[in-house]
Amino acid sequence: MCIVINAKDICVSGRKLNDKVYYWHTGYVGHLKQRTLKEQMAKDPTEVIRKAVMRMLPRNKLRDDRDRKLRIFAGPDHPFADKPVEPYVMPPRRISEMRPRDRRALIRAQKKADEKEKGISNYKKRKNKEGAVADGEQEAAIPAAITA
Repeated sequence: MCIVINAKDICVSGRKLNDKVYYWHTGYVGHLKQRTLKEQMAKDPTEVIRKAVMRMLPRNKLRDDRDRKLRIFAGPDHPFADKPVEPYVMPPRRISEMRPRDRRALIRAQKKADEKEKGISNYKKRKNKEGAVADGEQEAAIPAAITA
């Protein structure tokens, strides 16, 4: 079951509040009705979210069952308050489904976490034009310069 609360507090970007129009036909000749998002929010804010969700779902046999499990409430009060409602957390994506940039970033972050966990420092000794050592290796370079 999916519970949506505070449906009256949705925000839309741009001029959608006045420009987005919901159309329906009554079945009679010339009876194409329309209502803007602003008017629909004043009449029934739960229907805005229901229509948005229903239009995103595939048109198959499971659509009605999914609609039945969707509970939308205009305010913060709902009859499921006695049951613990846990927020939905997106499941982690498989690496094969990720975009290449995100995949590389994830692999780099995992390697960095593993190295930090093991206590391995991955500093490479690089010398610039003056011969000074970069990347935090100054402590090791100072005694070598004093002895020379």
